[in-house]
Amino acid sequence: MPKIHITTFIAAPIERVFDLSRSINLHQISTAATHEKAIDGVMTGLINKNETVTWQAKHLFKTRQFTSRISEMKIPESFIDEMVKGDFTIFQHEHYFKAAENGTIVIDLVNFESPYGLLGKIVNSIYLKSYIEKLLIHRNAVIKDYAETQKWKTILV
Repeated sequence: MPKIHITTFIAAPIERVFDLSRSINLHQISTAATHEKAIDGVMTGLINKNETVTWQAKHLFKTRQFTSRISEMKIPESFIDEMVKGDFTIFQHEHYFKAAENGTIVIDLVNFESPYGLLGKIVNSIYLKSYIEKLLIHRNAVIKDYAETQKWKTILV
């Protein structure tokens, strides 16, 4: 099973970074390139434990839907979202936040598995892992931009 580990430093308070990371509105801004939008469940604001959101986006030349549920949340230290319905066999994204002297350390751990047996494993290693890493790095850059400037005030009212 492919595993992704990304660490990002954001020069902003942990509570702000945590809330921006679970903002449906900011997620849609960060995924504008794939036209991702919330179409069911929590569609605006902050998602919380046991809530779901269904995303629709264009990935790999096809419009896809992906429903995830926040299975665990410890404010402002961590939350886990897991795929309930979608193209993956397994997709789990663990988000961890650690307050630092001058900001917040964000750690993303993603475990996923594609269907289709050996063919899926080949696609995972050749293409999909890198594709997902790039999406997450971009998403974190957007969170960083909003958290470190006054832009956060347009998301967290």
